[in-house]
Amino acid sequence: MKSKRYFNTTGFCMPERHYMVDPLRNQKIIFDLIEKTQYFTIHAPRQTGKTTLLHELAHRLNKEGNYISVVFSVESAGYRSITEETANLKIINSLYESCELFISKELWPKKSLADEKCSLQTYLNNWAGSQKKPIVLLLDEIDSLYDDVLVSVLRQLRNGFQGRPKHFPSTIALVGLRDVREYKTKVRPSEVSLGSGSPFNIKAESILLGTWTKEEIAELYSQHTKDTGQIFSKKVVDRIYELTGGQPWLVNAVANEIVEKILKSDYTKKITLAHAEEAKENLIARRDTHLDSLLDKLKEPRVKNIVSAIINGDSLVYDNFNDDLRYVIDLGIIRKEKYDIIFSNEIYREIIPRVLNFSMQENIREEGMTSCYIKPDAKLDMDKLLKAFQKFYRRNSEHWLERFDYKEAGHGLLLMAFLQRVINGGGRIDREMAVGRGRTDLTIEFAGDTFVLELKLKRDSDSKEDGLDQISRYLDTLGMTKGYLILFEIKPSSIIPWETRVKWENVSHQNKKITVVEM
Repeated sequence: MKSKRYFNTTGFCMPERHYMVDPLRNQKIIFDLIEKTQYFTIHAPRQTGKTTLLHELAHRLNKEGNYISVVFSVESAGYRSITEETANLKIINSLYESCELFISKELWPKKSLADEKCSLQTYLNNWAGSQKKPIVLLLDEIDSLYDDVLVSVLRQLRNGFQGRPKHFPSTIALVGLRDVREYKTKVRPSEVSLGSGSPFNIKAESILLGTWTKEEIAELYSQHTKDTGQIFSKKVVDRIYELTGGQPWLVNAVANEIVEKILKSDYTKKITLAHAEEAKENLIARRDTHLDSLLDKLKEPRVKNIVSAIINGDSLVYDNFNDDLRYVIDLGIIRKEKYDIIFSNEIYREIIPRVLNFSMQENIREEGMTSCYIKPDAKLDMDKLLKAFQKFYRRNSEHWLERFDYKEAGHGLLLMAFLQRVINGGGRIDREMAVGRGRTDLTIEFAGDTFVLELKLKRDSDSKEDGLDQISRYLDTLGMTKGYLILFEIKPSSIIPWETRVKWENVSHQNKKITVVEM
């Protein structure tokens, strides 16, 4: 019998239709802020449960009966050519139309005020003044607004703030992708602030919605088990946590891919680790809306700086470092793990390099044929593959890197593109990248063999020795004794000609057999 509920990957969750974890389970702070009549912000990446949380919060507050609460979006006013007057009218209409979803008719604001083209501040003032209960307004997609419209809305909220709770909403939550500190960047990126009249000084707290823990993923999946009898084992849950990092959309998407697409809703079939890996590959290949919206951010210079540094293992040294780092963390692309800055999960770690080097993969023709590098025993000839890449790199790299958007990370991405074309024929690449590591580590599995490659930019005379030390330590962690150190010269061929920079050397280092490939 088909389950009445399913894993949701589109829109906000509804308990009667979807498996879901209570979005308010760890949000005591929100209820405390509402009780204290405070204004606050909630921010999180796309499809992490913001709208689900807002709807649950509003319905719970209205059910308890102490507040009037409405969720509404300002996205209808989110385009550059709109005037402030038109934006006010659209926002007021959005609020009015949303009331039907949350409160009874007698509690609605008066529509006639909107027809008179009053300001948002006046509209909220009249609504609050006509009600006996305090109003909790949950304003979604705040960062969809542009320029003077955004400033106008925020200043109206600030100006009405002093009239709460009798003459203005007692609590307003501004909800979006970014923290309120980022609004000033969007409005006037050349200025540090908007001056003494800043509209950003009324929030008491900034709440970042976190990812799910293994226990919360297990709780979500147990609902499916309860409905269908189909079990997500602890090993499968642990692996999905590694793949997704607890990102809510990915957690639901992987489960949905397994249950509905791979197993075709046959609940008698056992869910295995292999199904989780297949689901990961399917999501990456298909690039659903969530992944596409994430990858669209890679075009932004602020994001590019961070992503390039992670791929190269570089340290981050440039102006406004802290703001850029927080921004990319807020977008959900990266996270801090102890002292490392890494991509947020394995799926992002895999798809970001693939997308960045996709055009390269498509244009690598004869060198990318898997059969050229397969031995008679069906094993991968890594030496032959890397020697072919040396030739390809010498012929094409300067042309490729010049027109590549991610020039700083282009050397490694070009090698990954070359490898990906071959590995797609029957293997997999696991990438380890983090800011400050000084290199990128690749582990390639093919036909039962494991190959370890370390990619490093040759910045000075110590790069080779440093690289040998680094790959030796990495091999120790894997319990292996053989690997490849790939050194990319960053100086142009006009300074260091190809005749001297292309080298192949087998060395013994710290009881390891290292093949040093220079180019």
